[in-house]
Amino acid sequence: MSLREPHNLPGKLFVVEGIDGSGKSTQLQLLHGWLDSLGYPVFYTEWNSSALVRETTRKAKKKNILTPTTFSLLHATDFADRLSYEVIPPLKAGMIVLADRYVYTAFARDVVRGVHPEWVRNLYAFAVRPDLALYFRVPIDVSLERLLSARAKIKYHEAGMDLRLSDNLEESFRLFQSRVLDEYEKVVAEFDMATIDAADPIDLQQERVRALVQARLEGYTVRRRGAKRSSKPFWRTFPTPNSSLEP
Repeated sequence: MSLREPHNLPGKLFVVEGIDGSGKSTQLQLLHGWLDSLGYPVFYTEWNSSALVRETTRKAKKKNILTPTTFSLLHATDFADRLSYEVIPPLKAGMIVLADRYVYTAFARDVVRGVHPEWVRNLYAFAVRPDLALYFRVPIDVSLERLLSARAKIKYHEAGMDLRLSDNLEESFRLFQSRVLDEYEKVVAEFDMATIDAADPIDLQQERVRALVQARLEGYTVRRRGAKRSSKPFWRTFPTPNSSLEP
């Protein structure tokens, strides 16, 4: 298996990408609820969540002692661990895996932090190629407004403060995330990702997401047998939020 070649596993891998505040996580949650309501076995995984290196990464970020290369290698270690235990096993079992961020996050963020594009792509060459990768395109001001309305403060690394682009947190966010946006546009073209206008109403975005996913599910017939909505599969599941959207 490799990132450049389609996988031959019985399950399906759908990933979402976008800058912070793009709304991709909300859309993935809604997609999870819809797929679950149809009886599909679904498993969720997210970026930078492996117990193997999470604490190390947290402490290193807090002390601001990571070089761009070390930063990239830590995230690659996290990804490799999750790929081995949270992506490939469910795919082999015929499940649908939903990933909140994938290798494309590294291709955008790490390059902005100074890592060579070819180096970071080679670093993640072992990754399973998604059946569908969705990129949620959003203007910087919209993403910033969403983040500030949801919490009191922008996070240090989220704003790229480690790059010393500006002493002002919000201005640093605009500068850093603008550069990440530029890299994402290159990644989208290189890996033929499907784009979603993340400034559209939530329900319209979800309609497009479901249509794209449905097209990739042609011929996929796996359903949970006799499972109740409240039951948990072998792997942990992601909590499904309340939604007014019909299945």
